[in-house]
Amino acid sequence: MSNTDSGELKLHFLDYWRVIRVRLPLILLVFLLVVLTAAVVTHFMPKEYASTVTMQVKQNDTLMTIFPGQNTMGFDPRFLTTQFEIIQRKEMLYPVIDALGLEQRWRGAYGFTSKEQVYFRLRNMIDVREIRNTELIQIVVMSTNREEAAEIANRIAEEYEKKRIQDQQELISRSLAQLQDEVEKQRKKVEELRSEATRIRIENKISDFNPDTLMDPRDTANDVYQSVEQQVSSERLRVSALRAKHDQINKLTDDQVMRSITTLEITDPTISQILPLFQEATSEEARLLQSGLGINHPTVKALRAKMDVMSEQLKQQIKSLRSSLEANLDIANASLKELEARLEEAKANQQNAKTRSASYYDAKNNYLQAKNVLEAAIMRLSTETMNRKMPQNPATIWERAEPASFPSRPRVMLNILLGVGVGLVFGVGLAFFIEYLDTSVKTMEDVETFLQVPVLAVIPKDISLLIDDTDDNPDAEAYRIMRTNIEFNRKTPDANTITIVSGGAGEGKSTTLINLAYTFAKGGYTTLVVDADLRRPSQHRLFEIENAAGLSDYLTTELDLEEVVHLTKIDNLYLMTSGRLPSDAVGILNSQRMVELIEEVKGRFDIIFFDSPPILGVSDASVLSSAMDLTIIVVQHRRFPRAMLQRVKQAVGNVGGTILGVVLNNVDIRHDQHYEYYTSYYNYYHKTGKNDRRKGSKKRKTQTTVAASQTKNDTDDEVY
Repeated sequence: MSNTDSGELKLHFLDYWRVIRVRLPLILLVFLLVVLTAAVVTHFMPKEYASTVTMQVKQNDTLMTIFPGQNTMGFDPRFLTTQFEIIQRKEMLYPVIDALGLEQRWRGAYGFTSKEQVYFRLRNMIDVREIRNTELIQIVVMSTNREEAAEIANRIAEEYEKKRIQDQQELISRSLAQLQDEVEKQRKKVEELRSEATRIRIENKISDFNPDTLMDPRDTANDVYQSVEQQVSSERLRVSALRAKHDQINKLTDDQVMRSITTLEITDPTISQILPLFQEATSEEARLLQSGLGINHPTVKALRAKMDVMSEQLKQQIKSLRSSLEANLDIANASLKELEARLEEAKANQQNAKTRSASYYDAKNNYLQAKNVLEAAIMRLSTETMNRKMPQNPATIWERAEPASFPSRPRVMLNILLGVGVGLVFGVGLAFFIEYLDTSVKTMEDVETFLQVPVLAVIPKDISLLIDDTDDNPDAEAYRIMRTNIEFNRKTPDANTITIVSGGAGEGKSTTLINLAYTFAKGGYTTLVVDADLRRPSQHRLFEIENAAGLSDYLTTELDLEEVVHLTKIDNLYLMTSGRLPSDAVGILNSQRMVELIEEVKGRFDIIFFDSPPILGVSDASVLSSAMDLTIIVVQHRRFPRAMLQRVKQAVGNVGGTILGVVLNNVDIRHDQHYEYYTSYYNYYHKTGKNDRRKGSKKRKTQTTVAASQTKNDTDDEVY
């Protein structure tokens, strides 16, 4: 936030604080009136006693269904609110009225003529509350009779408890009857479905050894078909393996078969026994030949004869092996064909079973589902019948009401605090509302906004007459500021005739004029004060000079200026009183003699001030404004509407007068802190300066007399 924004916010806050300080007496008056009213009303209010019953209230969960947990509603957040309303209805309170005889009791006490009137009064006495996060509620009854409050509270709780138990019993009875009807309907449905399944099974000649289970007759055919299919697959693999081995052996010679017997994975026992001996004999023959024996050696011949026998045996055995493999292959092919035939038969049986058993299986499934529902319903009915015999407590009284020891109403402290709060709010609100309606001049900004002229000075409230003070007076500083502003705002030193006007009477223009003239005289100016208010003159009383010969005498006779100008007790300060009051003040002020007077005093005095009547009251001030070099407007702070400023300015402008500026008079700086910096010069004086100015009764005696005279004069001026 920028500094400018901060300044504006601070200024706005100070404006609010200023309004509160200015209107503080009104705020305090309203505050005290509201607080006293609250206290008086509280004192005269009848004392009421509260009795409380604490109950546990449970939600009804007696909704019966076949399957537990089916269609359960759960906790209803509106349940307790609903019960609060039920407790306060006629169906609940009428039995209380009858049981306690309230109709007869209150008929004489309150003049009731009907039971409904008794009900409405009873309902207004009841307050039902919830204890958070529990099932507990409180029934509070307020009455001027403590025993009556406790009696009514207990009776309401008892009637509500009895009503809840009765309602729940009726609900259970209706639910059991409804559940019994559902069981009978379900039993008939089960019997019909069982008969239908039996009929289909007999007509289609279906073998079902477990008609009361969920086993499907089609599953047996499926199992058979899958078993045969697996056997066919296995046999085909075995035939393929035998054919491959048969074809491989037929391609080899006997010698190749003997050398590959291990690779071919042939497990013939004869070959396995003879082949190692034959191989050993072959190795022995080779060893003997290498040792130098000839082929005709008896040992070699004998070994060869043995080898021939074993070779013949091996060939015979290989031949037998080939025959055996071919026979096994034929047998496997035959077995495969048989299995394939069985597979086709199993497949046909499976299709047939599907066709014949589909409708039966559906009928059987419907029957079993209905049977399960019936069994659950029978069990639920049995359980609820047993629970029906158990005691029910949907509402339980845990704490009965007792007569109260102390009254609960009126709440003295609460009412006083509310009165304090309402008083402050109403007082401050009224202060701001009056401030809003108040269109008087409150700030320098008001003056500058409406008149577009500068403010020459801000004069504090209770300013004394400076001519009566022998010592230096801090009040003079405001007029010194005004003198300085006049000096710098005058275009030329020749513009030295100044008239001071105001919109209405009593705005302090005469006091402002004399103090300003005093300040100019003290500043070395030869100053003349001319009392041109020829209707209600006051300057001769303020200066304590006889009003023997003055302005009117000078204008209507041939007197010299020296004869009507008097030297006051202040150096450099002279006074021309009003003189005898003429019958035509405007005529003599708007004369050639007046013009000559102005020209003469302009040359003989440094500064001349003309006192005038209110400009909106008579035309004298307009004549003076047109004849003077400058016009100063005095505006009393917070007195006249702002629209009056514009009329004053127009009145001066219409006669050709020149407005030098405005003096904001009679400002209470204790309330309007905006103007404190205008009077900060007080801090430069000794601390007893203010006290001396206030406490010096002897010194201010003359001032008080003059001020009283001025007040009387201003009051008389209100005719203008």
